[in-house]
Amino acid sequence: MRHQNCPRPHEGVKEVTKPRKGKNPHLGESFDSFLKEEGIYERVQTTAIKRVLAMQLEDAMKQKNLTKVEMARRMKTSRVQLDRLLDPENDSVTLATLRRAAAIVGREVRLELV
Repeated sequence: MRHQNCPRPHEGVKEVTKPRKGKNPHLGESFDSFLKEEGIYERVQTTAIKRVLAMQLEDAMKQKNLTKVEMARRMKTSRVQLDRLLDPENDSVTLATLRRAAAIVGREVRLELV
């Protein structure tokens, strides 16, 4: 039973609707094509590769029980240089440095152009 002073349903009540967004222009695209369209594909790829390499190198160091100080000593470099190599955001590592680090932990670097 409805109270007499209550308006009928929807009477005097504005309907609140969400504003419709336009269709997503990226819907159905690959993530790579989205990144390319945004102009950040190369940077994202470089950062992703460096993060994986840094993680793999740190994991290999742990497996070999190598501290950063010992790793730097074996690489004949400074701890600061090793920190740059292990920094996922720093992509200015040389291939020679990466190969040297990989060899110390019993790994090798493989590159491929695809």
